[in-house]
Amino acid sequence: MVRKADRPRHIVETTLKLAAEGRWPYIGLRDIAAASGVSLAELHELYPSKTAILRAWADMIDAEVLASATALDPEDSPRDRLFDVLMRRFDAMQDNRTAVAAILQATCRDPLAGLCMAPGLMRSMRWMLEAADIRTGGPKGGMITRGLVGVWLATLRVWLKDDSADMAATMAALDRNLIRAERLMSLLPAGRKRPTPEAEPDTVAA
Repeated sequence: MVRKADRPRHIVETTLKLAAEGRWPYIGLRDIAAASGVSLAELHELYPSKTAILRAWADMIDAEVLASATALDPEDSPRDRLFDVLMRRFDAMQDNRTAVAAILQATCRDPLAGLCMAPGLMRSMRWMLEAADIRTGGPKGGMITRGLVGVWLATLRVWLKDDSADMAATMAALDRNLIRAERLMSLLPAGRKRPTPEAEPDTVAA
């Protein structure tokens, strides 16, 4: 019996196991509830849709990447920092690669499902940029985030087929895609400028 506190993660992990079987379009919420050992009412209370379950998993990946962050090296370029952050994200996803492949394959056949997942992907990429100390606010930040979504999706296709132990092909693709994005659309501006204290006005003697 899974403890109540552990049920959210248990449901997510069970859903990914079902997805890895390659039947994602045919997996219903009742199937997920039955495999997870919870009632439909309990499942609905936590996750009212399959998209909500996938969003919860993405949030878990975001949290794992952010928790593994180390102190930023001032000598690293923004591109170097972002490369490190995104490779840690691929590392965190590695155990569920088969499930990700099945879900993406099904999503390509269902544009509406892809549209529903787009805001969550934008949110995740915004967090990855923040982890790399790259601004995400304002119109330019929105452009940078959308650009990173493109970089992520292009690299994801390579990762899905990368069977090497060190993910060499994925690293090469990510580096190449980041360089291309940097050149084409200034994806990676300089890191945040730290505010400097304003100089106090000179005191005029009376």
